[in-house]
Amino acid sequence: LSHLHIRRSFLCYSPPPNIAIYFAVPLQVFVFDVGGKTWKFYDWSQITTVAVFGKYDPELMCYAHSKGSRIVLKGDIPLKKIVNPAARTAWINHQLALAKRQYMDGINIDIEQQVKKYSAKYYALTALVEEMTEAFHKEIPGSQVTFDVPWCPECIYKRVYNYTGIANSCDFVFVMSYDEQSQMWSHCILGANAPYNQTLAGYDNYIRIGINPKKLVMGVPWYGYDYTCRGLSKDHVCSVAKIPFRGAPCSDPVGHQVPYKAVMKQIVPRSLSGILWDKEQKAPYVEYKDPQGAFHQVWFDDPRSISLKAAYVKKRGLRGIGMWHADCLSYSGDSAAQGQTAAMWEALKPK
Repeated sequence: LSHLHIRRSFLCYSPPPNIAIYFAVPLQVFVFDVGGKTWKFYDWSQITTVAVFGKYDPELMCYAHSKGSRIVLKGDIPLKKIVNPAARTAWINHQLALAKRQYMDGINIDIEQQVKKYSAKYYALTALVEEMTEAFHKEIPGSQVTFDVPWCPECIYKRVYNYTGIANSCDFVFVMSYDEQSQMWSHCILGANAPYNQTLAGYDNYIRIGINPKKLVMGVPWYGYDYTCRGLSKDHVCSVAKIPFRGAPCSDPVGHQVPYKAVMKQIVPRSLSGILWDKEQKAPYVEYKDPQGAFHQVWFDDPRSISLKAAYVKKRGLRGIGMWHADCLSYSGDSAAQGQTAAMWEALKPK
């Protein structure tokens, strides 16, 4: 048995003896968990990795292992702290020790800081991923090291990373294909959280710069944005206030995030015309009026829009799909909510 298997069986579970078979799945389904106990109701028949972004829960760790899924740490640190090679090694060793102590199967590096090309931070970040992967693979056989990247490699959010080098150094990258309205350079008219054509263009760009499709996992949003309209036209154009972000005059923080469960339970029932569909962005949205008389437009993703993106995963040969985050769905006993939740999990399966 590998070291990974020994650690698992010692604590709570004895898995099959061959790790290659144990993790042999046709599609990577990468899930972010932000805390709570709803994880017991996830669709574990699909999940291959759970990234713990909430408080560590040993019960979740054991349950994930019993279902044949990896469970991994979140890794984040100010880049200025790892420019020095010795400091970088120390941080890697700390993460490795934490993973071993908590019987975890790797790390998901989520560093979302501004970096200039060919700067000291640029090179340090690439080295961090390479050294982290080498250390984890050596000390925890069968472990997994992944890195979160923006929806497009074209200097999004002023993050000029060595994306090709990073992808080649780790097991795969998770592409955060959401919050794509965070930098709007034209009129302050916001739309879908993850517009279909724009989202797919991001993957085409990653592949164009030399990243193997099998190194890419598509991230989809299980949440949307509620925008207060300064004006709402008859053809559904919602103009919003200006909130600059990293050089752009308009940004999605002008609205607030709403999980899918809140959209379906609280917003859709009081909408003016039910769920509408934007043919160009291939995304649903609803409009409603608040008690103060202001019009709102809410853009989100649903099984229809996610299924279209999941189909691209299969067509383009990507490694898999995942979401931010699994707790955006309702896992209550309400029959309507159960159907909506099941449909969202089902949408991850490429048709």
